[in-house]
Amino acid sequence: MSTASEPIAAPPKRRLRALVIAICVVLAIALAIAGTVTWLLAPLGDRAAELRIDVASGSSLWRIAADLENAGIVRSGRALVLLARWRGVAAKVRAGEYALSPSWGTPRVLEQLVAGRVVTYEVVLPEGLTAAEIAVRLEAATLARADEFLAVARDPAVAREFGVEGANLEGYLFPETYRMPHGQSAKQVARVLVDQFRAQWAPLAADANVRGLGMQQVVTLASIVEKETGAADERPLVASVFSNRLLRGMRLESDPTTIYGIKDFDGNLRRAHLEDETNPWNTYRITGLPPTPIANPGAASLAAVVRPAASEYLYFVAKGDGTHIFSRSYAEHLANVERYQRRRDSR
Repeated sequence: MSTASEPIAAPPKRRLRALVIAICVVLAIALAIAGTVTWLLAPLGDRAAELRIDVASGSSLWRIAADLENAGIVRSGRALVLLARWRGVAAKVRAGEYALSPSWGTPRVLEQLVAGRVVTYEVVLPEGLTAAEIAVRLEAATLARADEFLAVARDPAVAREFGVEGANLEGYLFPETYRMPHGQSAKQVARVLVDQFRAQWAPLAADANVRGLGMQQVVTLASIVEKETGAADERPLVASVFSNRLLRGMRLESDPTTIYGIKDFDGNLRRAHLEDETNPWNTYRITGLPPTPIANPGAASLAAVVRPAASEYLYFVAKGDGTHIFSRSYAEHLANVERYQRRRDSR
């Protein structure tokens, strides 16, 4: 028998009702929070166009998030920061230029930033361009200032750092179609080109060693081959001519090498140019290879030098149709010069 001082227990139905109400309140709050979070992270539009935004190196995540919110790419910068922290990627956002769409939603935008999927720009570098010509193309593609790139390409310390032979990067800026992002330094851009050269050089190094040729010798010869002919099937033959001449101690007598050493060349190669003994690249006067490559050769020209055609040719002359005729003797060469020079004159 209970006394008057003992508490009276609440009826079971009242306790159950209170528990149900508490659960409903918690669920309502959770649903409200989930709805708010979903809304904050949701896309701002269904088919919104992509917008360009630059993420500067060293920017804080809060600054980046605020810029994205102000640009109308995400609904809430604070939500992006909290999502990044929850996923453990707050410190992994990469700098660069991005094309982001308000239709993606915050999670996808964050994924792009963490993956570093930046906007890239295409630049086409054909075979046979000089470093100066490459610099102009890079500037036109807004990937590097021409003067800054040339300063890097001509710096002997950079050539040593990049592991190529010679006093500069002429010859080692591999011709290719590249896609690069904005924001790279001229040195970073140059490294991309040189790394591509090294990838091409690796399978040729053994053959070059067998022929007793070093990296710079191969690249210099290949640059001459590249400038002498645009016909793919002729490259091994042209390489064999220069190889044969070098073995016999003959001068290379190549117009493109001489032209490379002429400042402000106007397109007209004169006898005075061929007789100029002050031009280090004048192979009508110097014996052996010129001091540097004269252009940046492609893979076919590099391969032609280390795997030239087996021939006894010592001369060739342009036929006027983009190809050449080859000869073993000087007399035969003179006859070919007369024949094709006369044909060109008659045209």
